[in-house]
Amino acid sequence: MIERRYFLNAAVAAIALPAMSPICNAATSQEGPQLTQLLKADLDGQAQTVQETVVNLLEMAPGVSAPWHLHPGAQEVIFVLDGNLVVEIDGKGPKEITVGGIALISAETPHLVRNDRQARASALVTHSRADKNKPFLVVVKRPA
Repeated sequence: MIERRYFLNAAVAAIALPAMSPICNAATSQEGPQLTQLLKADLDGQAQTVQETVVNLLEMAPGVSAPWHLHPGAQEVIFVLDGNLVVEIDGKGPKEITVGGIALISAETPHLVRNDRQARASALVTHSRADKNKPFLVVVKRPA
């Protein structure tokens, strides 16, 4: 009985595998969307709640800087698309982010972004907001 079952399984595989081969090859040889995970992080500083997600394209000319600011109840992710940006997070000092690099800024954390280079820079900026009724951005006064 076992030999007969083994033989039948082998026969089915011999028939099915060649028939499935073109399907499998077609699935792997076609160009299609590729998903590359760039960041996976828990929400920080907003009670693990997302009420609204805001995605912006940031474009900065050479020598331009955003003021020191924070986002009430919103975690921020900056993904540099072109050029280099400097991200300075309160208490951590400046960090240059190059193309393909990411900065993750916790909710309620003062920070700034600037372009110290001689070329334009752009980034995709995503905010995960816990309360969309709070102001989007609050400028923070820093000692000189």
